[in-house]
Amino acid sequence: MKKLKKTVMQMVADAKAKINEIDAKEAIKLFKNEDVIFIDIRDIRERQKSGFIPGSFHAPRGMLEFWVDPDSPYFKDIFNTKKKYIFHCAAGWRSALAVNTLNDMGFEATHISDGFSGWINQKGPIEFKKKT
Repeated sequence: MKKLKKTVMQMVADAKAKINEIDAKEAIKLFKNEDVIFIDIRDIRERQKSGFIPGSFHAPRGMLEFWVDPDSPYFKDIFNTKKKYIFHCAAGWRSALAVNTLNDMGFEATHISDGFSGWINQKGPIEFKKKT
């Protein structure tokens, strides 16, 4: 097997050393704050299976940089506000990498260090999409 120059865990640790983090307990305190937008970067199947933070915006990890960049044809207007953006994934690894990349782009954001699993453990509100 080929040896990598850097493991994914090293990449996550490097990102976490450079970005703003809050844990789920602190994030839950911000849940009803109208100046905060929660961004869920998990796969749609994760949201369907585990639920999601009510009112969170789903931005798949693969499209995130394109949706945030106002010069991209894929830009989403939700990323054009003065609000505080808090990103999360399941465990805080993907969101750490994502926020690090967005910060490098000049987009200010933070993430939930213990992810949606931390949100669940702290008894944060969860919603499931109703089946139609």
